[in-house]
Amino acid sequence: MENTGTASPSELASNDALATIAKALAHPARVQIVRLLLSRSSCIGGEITQELGLAQSTVSEHLRILKAAGVVVGEIEHPRICYSLSVQRLAPLSEFLTAIGLQYQTSALKDGLCCPIEKRERYGPSTEH
Repeated sequence: MENTGTASPSELASNDALATIAKALAHPARVQIVRLLLSRSSCIGGEITQELGLAQSTVSEHLRILKAAGVVVGEIEHPRICYSLSVQRLAPLSEFLTAIGLQYQTSALKDGLCCPIEKRERYGPSTEH
């Protein structure tokens, strides 16, 4: 697809949705919660607190952020809440990361830079960061 510099409203919405999910996952404790939920079909909130070794209030805040982004859903099973991942909400992120991986695998620029390795070596290491 050619980049024309303008994105359609659906592309902008998709970008916003991906950014929201990525932002929600941008903390080691939240990544750990997602990994824990990946290993189970569902998980009780107290079990998450025990597994993470964090204060219950801290885990609750991380779960609130994940829920707000739609990454995690919680179902009340009195007196507890049972949490699980929202596979449907995570699908666009999975597709996006898969596309990046496929591009990396098929690209001659496997170092992730705009210039091939041999060209960069000819001109010396870059000083840009």
